[in-house]
Amino acid sequence: MRILGIDYGDARTGLSISDPSGFLAGSPRVIHEWNRDKLVDKLCAVVTEERIEKIVLGYPKNMDGTVGARAQQCEALAETLRARTGVPVVLWDERRTTVAAHDILHQAGKKTRKHRQTVDAVAAALILQGYLDYKRSRG
Repeated sequence: MRILGIDYGDARTGLSISDPSGFLAGSPRVIHEWNRDKLVDKLCAVVTEERIEKIVLGYPKNMDGTVGARAQQCEALAETLRARTGVPVVLWDERRTTVAAHDILHQAGKKTRKHRQTVDAVAAALILQGYLDYKRSRG
C-alpha cells in the first residue's frame, strides 16, 4: 500500500511517499504553491500518478492538545482531498516534527539558512514514518 505523508504549509507543502510495503517513508519533496486550489490540484495529481491508497496529513495541534486555526485549515484540506480523490485521509498529530526536521538537517551539516528549502519534506517524512511505525506496532 502506497501512503502519502503531507506537511501542509502556506507557501511550501512537504510530501513523502511510503514504499509499496508501507514500511518506510521516502521520496521526500516539496511543492511550492501559495494558491490552495492549485495546491489541491497538484496533490490530486500526485495521488493519481503514484497510485496512493491512503493520505496521512500532519495535524498541527497546539502543544496543550487544543485545535487552533492551522489545524482547522488541515481539517478542511483533508475533507477536500477525500472528496476529490476518494482516498482515505488520516489526520496525524505533527507536534514538534518541524523542530525535529530542523535538528536532523543541522546534524546532517546543512546550514540553517538552507533548511527552508527542505525542512517541509523532512517533516513530511517524519509524519509519515511516525504513522507507519504506529500502524506496525499495533499489528
